[in-house]
Amino acid sequence: MKWFWTALLVISSLSLLVVLFRNRGSLEFLRRFALHLILAALALYAVNYSGLLSGWEIPLNATTVGTVMVLGLPGVALIAGLKAVLF
Repeated sequence: MKWFWTALLVISSLSLLVVLFRNRGSLEFLRRFALHLILAALALYAVNYSGLLSGWEIPLNATTVGTVMVLGLPGVALIAGLKAVLF
């Protein structure tokens, strides 16, 4: 039974990759997503090590990077505000 689920996972993953590479629009989406992810991580890294928030450090994890990726720089302010109020 374990082999069945493994084979099903492999086949479905390969099918998904075929569909993604066949459509040019999906590649553009993946590029944009990767660019936003990298820029969000760099923004958090810059805020942490620039000294703008002295004594505070915003962790680089999936939640914080995702928030900054969706909201942009206001997301950094949101996370800093939540850290100030909650912790």
